[in-house]
This record gives sequence, structure tokens and C-alpha cells, in this order.
Amino acid sequence: MAREKQRLWLTFSEELCQRPIIWELGRSFELIFNIRSAQVTQETGIVAIELEGEREVLKQAIQWLEKEGVTVEPVELSTIEG
Repeated sequence: MAREKQRLWLTFSEELCQRPIIWELGRSFELIFNIRSAQVTQETGIVAIELEGEREVLKQAIQWLEKEGVTVEPVELSTIEG
């Protein structure tokens, strides 16, 4: 199976900021994840995360996040990041 990496922005609502969503993600899916940055306020949470795993598992994990109410968007790489 093909392994790949995806860099994503995860945006959480106020209610979701109270849940350990990333912990749940790690327990539910066979993925390696690296939190690149995070900012949490009382109203919202934004996390830049890199996920690595089998293509199908990545797809399932993203679908699960969206089903749970997390907004998932790809990180656009700049020419500096490569």
C-alpha cells in the first residue's frame, strides 16, 4: 500500500475545542501525526497538522474529522516551504 503525507488545517468550533479530537484521531486510525502549529481561543481552534499513513486510512480519517464537525482544508505550500 502507498504511504503518503498530507498537511492540513483543522478548524474547531467552540464546542469541539473541549473535546480531545486529535487524541481520538490517533486512537482510531493507524496514522503518524505531527502538530505543526496551533492556536486556540475561547471561540475557535486552528491546528496545522501533518498526517502520514496509508492513502485509504488518510481518506477515512479526514472523513471522520469532517463528520465530527471539524473543518478540514489542505495547507498550501509556499515556494519557500517547497
